[in-house]
Amino acid sequence: MTAFVESARPALRANDSPPAEPREPAGGLVLRLQAAILSHPRLADAATAFASGLAEAMRCERVSMGLTRHGSVRLLALSSGRTVESRSDAGRALAAVMNEAFDQKATLCFPPPAAAMPLITQLHQRLLAGSGAAGILSIPLMNLGRIVGIVTLERSAGTFADWEVALAEDAACFAGPLIELKRDAEEPWFVRLGGALRARLAVVTAPGHGLAKLAFWTAVALMAAATLVPLPYRVSAPARLEGSVQRAIVAPADGFLRQANVRAGDRVRAGQVLAELAGEDLALERQRRESELRQHENAYRGALARADRAQMVIHQAKAGEAQALLALIEVQIERAQITAPFDGVVIKGDLTQNLGAPVQRGEVLLTIAPSERFRLIVEVDEADIGAIEAGQAGRLALAARPDQTMGLTVRRIVPVATAADARNYFEVEAELDATGQPLRPGLRGVAKIDAGQRSALWMLTHRAVAWLALALWSIAP
Repeated sequence: MTAFVESARPALRANDSPPAEPREPAGGLVLRLQAAILSHPRLADAATAFASGLAEAMRCERVSMGLTRHGSVRLLALSSGRTVESRSDAGRALAAVMNEAFDQKATLCFPPPAAAMPLITQLHQRLLAGSGAAGILSIPLMNLGRIVGIVTLERSAGTFADWEVALAEDAACFAGPLIELKRDAEEPWFVRLGGALRARLAVVTAPGHGLAKLAFWTAVALMAAATLVPLPYRVSAPARLEGSVQRAIVAPADGFLRQANVRAGDRVRAGQVLAELAGEDLALERQRRESELRQHENAYRGALARADRAQMVIHQAKAGEAQALLALIEVQIERAQITAPFDGVVIKGDLTQNLGAPVQRGEVLLTIAPSERFRLIVEVDEADIGAIEAGQAGRLALAARPDQTMGLTVRRIVPVATAADARNYFEVEAELDATGQPLRPGLRGVAKIDAGQRSALWMLTHRAVAWLALALWSIAP
């Protein structure tokens, strides 16, 4: 149970009587009580300091403060040194007195002043009879037209005069906003948020406030539309253009680069000479093989004239071997001129800076791709790949032509993730729709693939929700 401890102060003697006039100006009392509230960081300490200061100024034995919570008043602080449990008889009696003033939203004083409006004070009378006090006064703490709490003053030496009631009301009026600020500061964030929403709702439901009502209901309509109205959802991802076929041009044999006729970006025709390897060594090798072939042919004819069958067979076999080696040399000489296998464009390789350099057999010299047939590679993030399926349509905007978009159709999803640029993505192969625009392999841009319909709220929050779900899963036991 909650206990409320009052600060110790000298008790008022029974034979003392309230002063006929205030001992200090009302402004000085109000400022002193506000300073007492602000000097304590915690709400309970600030409320106790206010109650103690008000008890001393009003010559009261006890001053109690309660705060409103869910439509009722709950006891918070007392001014004396005694401890009162909130669930004890004394605590419930004080809370009942405060709720009586709260329900009527008025200051209650018993015995009432002569010119006071008649109000219900049954619980005040009961507390007065049980405590033996001479007068009891309950004043609402107000802030922006709302009651945030009740202050109850009890005195055993005389009743409350009109000027005392007015003085206590002034002190409570200026203390109410400070007390509520301290209470709000100690509330959890979700309670503060709920209070702010309730305050806004109270404004828009009250008479008047046309502009506030318009803004509120407009926000409600936009939120409902964002939640309920489906909108086209498109997955956006970087994309690059590649040739539908890429052919690597490799060195046919070991040698030295003599001539380079093209470089990356050049268009080529089928059969066009792209580069040449030095053929001096091959020419010398051909002469040697031709000489060997003539020698074996002459030896064969000599054996034939002598009718030496054994030598005929030997020289005939050696002549055939020399002929095969010569044919191989001829092919190598022919291959020394590297030609284009089809019409296209050179997308990789620049041999003009390597003239005279040695090359090895099988070394990639150039890469050629068709200039009219392309495929599009869309790098879809792993968080969005679940929404992509073969057959979906989309649009592509290239960095070279951002104002002109082209249609595309998803053909295949490569089922292997690629890690690059601190992210994982899947390559989605797409085919461009018929277009007459001149394109080049290697162009990059942004593709948007139609992935159905989603609400605007889902599109704005799904990434954050997915990240939060994964984070909670990772830390869960």
